[in-house]
Amino acid sequence: MSEIDRDLIRNAKTTSELKLSPIEPSWIIEGNPIAQASLISKSSDGLSWTMVWECSGGKFHWYYDIDESILVLEGSVVIESDTIPPTRYGPGDIIIFRNDDHARWHVERRVRKLAFCRKVPPVWIGFGLRALSKIKRTIMPSRKRSTLGLMSS
Repeated sequence: MSEIDRDLIRNAKTTSELKLSPIEPSWIIEGNPIAQASLISKSSDGLSWTMVWECSGGKFHWYYDIDESILVLEGSVVIESDTIPPTRYGPGDIIIFRNDDHARWHVERRVRKLAFCRKVPPVWIGFGLRALSKIKRTIMPSRKRSTLGLMSS
C-alpha cells in the first residue's frame, strides 16, 4: 500500500462521544426523548455524512428532508407510518428512509443507530453530475481497484 493510500483510510468508532441533538419539540408525541449524535464522516461536497445517533424512550414524529439509511446498533424502536404498520427493529436491522418520508418513532427504552445520510440535490443537478462523471470516466483512465463484486461503478 502506498503512502497516498494510507492517507485515505480513516478510523472511527460507533462508541464516539455524543452531543445533545434535540428533537424538534413540536414533533414529540409522548415522553421526553433525549437525542444525542456524533458526526463520524462528511463528504467533501457536504451532501453526505455518517453519524451515530442515540435516543432515550419516547414517541415522536420524524420528517425526512434527506435520504437516510440506518443500521440499528443497540436497543430497539417501533416505527410506523401511514403506509406501514408498527414494526419493531433491533440490532442488525437496516431501515431506509427517503427524502419527504414521515415516520412515527416509539423508542421504548433506548436505541442507538449508525446513520448514512444524503442530501438530495435537485434533479437537474444530479443529471449534470452524472454527465460530468461519465465524461470523466471516458477521458481519464481509472485506477485499478479491488472490489467485492457487490456494486459496479
